[in-house]
Amino acid sequence: MLFRSVFLAAAVGTAAAAPAGAANFNVDPMHTSLVFMVNHLGYSNIFGTFREFEGEFNFDPAKPTESKVTLTIKTESLDTNERRLQAQGGVRGRDEHLRSADFFNTKEFPTMTFVSTKVESADGKSGKLHGNLTMLGQTKPVVLDVTFNKMAPHPLPGYNKILTVGFSLRGTIKRSDWGMKTFVPALGDEITLYLEVEGAEKK
Repeated sequence: MLFRSVFLAAAVGTAAAAPAGAANFNVDPMHTSLVFMVNHLGYSNIFGTFREFEGEFNFDPAKPTESKVTLTIKTESLDTNERRLQAQGGVRGRDEHLRSADFFNTKEFPTMTFVSTKVESADGKSGKLHGNLTMLGQTKPVVLDVTFNKMAPHPLPGYNKILTVGFSLRGTIKRSDWGMKTFVPALGDEITLYLEVEGAEKK
């Protein structure tokens, strides 16, 4: 299955900071992080990430609210730093359990997707990204807060000054809304999302 991923967020800079006209972008997996946080029995908050994804989005700096975003994530790529913990004699089998039918059920649902439905921005620097998240075969609406960081030709050698954009996204969901109820409420129902995204213009 083709992994089309991307997050674009709502608002991209001023006209002076961005070229005129619409452009299409691919997510840069080297500089994009998809991180989640869940509370563990009230003692601490545990972080995890997904390491395999790709994507694209379109964006017109003159019409940021017309942006379209599609995101697809390979659920099997879930990683909660278990390898390091195993090396230190810590918890074993956590990621395997999270991939099981108790949680992400990666064999039956190898991907989860996000498709935008609306972008809101009042100032071109921050906004809200609305979309539908499909996980475990169920589709539910989510809203992410978005901050525009920068849009400019990439300055480093080897990137050929390709137009690059960066966004920070934050949000929360309840996993039980998608039917993931194992250990709720001992293991947190509310999941906090931290997304840091860079996109490179498609040529």
